[in-house]
Amino acid sequence: MPTTPDPRPLTGEPLALDLLNTRWMRDGSLQDLLTGTDGLAVWLAANGLDGRFAADEATLRHVLRARDALRAAVDGAAGGGAAAGTTADRGPADAVDAVLEHGRIRPTLAAEGPGERAEFADGTWGPAWLAARNYLELLATAPDRIRRCAHEACVLHFFDTSRNGTRRWCSMAACGNRAKASRHYARTKDA
Repeated sequence: MPTTPDPRPLTGEPLALDLLNTRWMRDGSLQDLLTGTDGLAVWLAANGLDGRFAADEATLRHVLRARDALRAAVDGAAGGGAAAGTTADRGPADAVDAVLEHGRIRPTLAAEGPGERAEFADGTWGPAWLAARNYLELLATAPDRIRRCAHEACVLHFFDTSRNGTRRWCSMAACGNRAKASRHYARTKDA
């Protein structure tokens, strides 16, 4: 367990989005948890991966590559561009596929029944591959629920689990409240 607490304002999202959320805004400045192996250790621990994978330079390089690929895929699809995987723009999909090439799913049979196990030729690709694989699972589940916070100054992403699928903010207490306060200020200023 790392001694450094997780400084990020939004945690607990699915692995792919949690990886994207290792970059966030604080007081108008972009913060990045993954500037070194200490930050990687924090992220691995936050996602229960610290016992399986080392927070070393090679793993950090691969995780950063996955984060860049996922950012291009998620923001490209959310920005109204071609969805990842369409023939119109394979760039982001190819980048995610390049990460996925470093692992595979092995079917297993356990006492509890059928299962799966991820396998990697090089274990330093493990966390990056798991995040890319999780993105595919989110796409298969509900691609329209993968969202970027609607606040113009926020760079965080979330998976909308609200019943009616209308969540707009990474956090109602933070970004949602700022937007409401801004609208209130504009109304009272005009009055």
